[in-house]
Amino acid sequence: MVVLPKIPIGLWVEILVQWAQDNLGVVFDLVTLVIEKIVTVIEHAILSVHPILVVILVFALVWFISNWKTALGTAVGLYLIYNMELWRPSVETLALVLVATVLALIMGVPLGILTTRSNLAHRITMPILDLMQTMPSFVYLIPAVLFFGLGQVPGLIATVVFAMPPCIRLTGLGIRQVPLELVEAATAFGSTEWQKLIKVQIPLALPTIMAGINQCIMLSLSMVVIAAMIGAGGLGSEVLAGISRLDIAKGFEGGLAIVIMAMILDRITQSYGEKRKIKS
Repeated sequence: MVVLPKIPIGLWVEILVQWAQDNLGVVFDLVTLVIEKIVTVIEHAILSVHPILVVILVFALVWFISNWKTALGTAVGLYLIYNMELWRPSVETLALVLVATVLALIMGVPLGILTTRSNLAHRITMPILDLMQTMPSFVYLIPAVLFFGLGQVPGLIATVVFAMPPCIRLTGLGIRQVPLELVEAATAFGSTEWQKLIKVQIPLALPTIMAGINQCIMLSLSMVVIAAMIGAGGLGSEVLAGISRLDIAKGFEGGLAIVIMAMILDRITQSYGEKRKIKS
């Protein structure tokens, strides 16, 4: 029986990680500094305002972009979080989710557009997205810790990688679903590729893109909780503390606050997406 030699995949990855640590340390330090500053600014901006005033402001904002029912549910949910004395960890989690979602969109939307422009890019990107979406979420924490240490930044980096695939897929799907007749009409009127993209394809694909943003936010929220295992803080740390101490009340309240935040963000993005769908 012929025994094939073991392929040293793990050793290759270890060599690659060691090379990155030795040669890209300055880049990792710069990324860490920038992300920490952004997250800190958002946290301080929200925490500097009294929670009740924040609830009122969010109520008005959600009513403006959605409807009064969603706004009322949002206000009740936020007040319950404040009442459970989980305001600060909730703000920490919200800051991480917002920054992670924005970074995922900055990278994911252009990649989604690229997959509609190039068949080669589409064929290369799809298997990578399949791999990213089937990989256990805990695995993303390993390279993040190796490159960025412990704390909020590695948790946020892992969250961005974990949450980006739906954004890429649904952006590409939305643009490909735009009726070809409309694109040809824009071409007949002399529109450039950029004008067709900005004025025809993206506006019509926006409801599908919003669905991708919704999924991106939900995955970010779930990953931020897991990232508490490497010191990302926020509501995830409350749940972990409840588990480690067998404190049912603490764990349940932390989990309930996460559910409330997820429902609020989900309803807001869904309402906005439905409004855009009706307009289009």
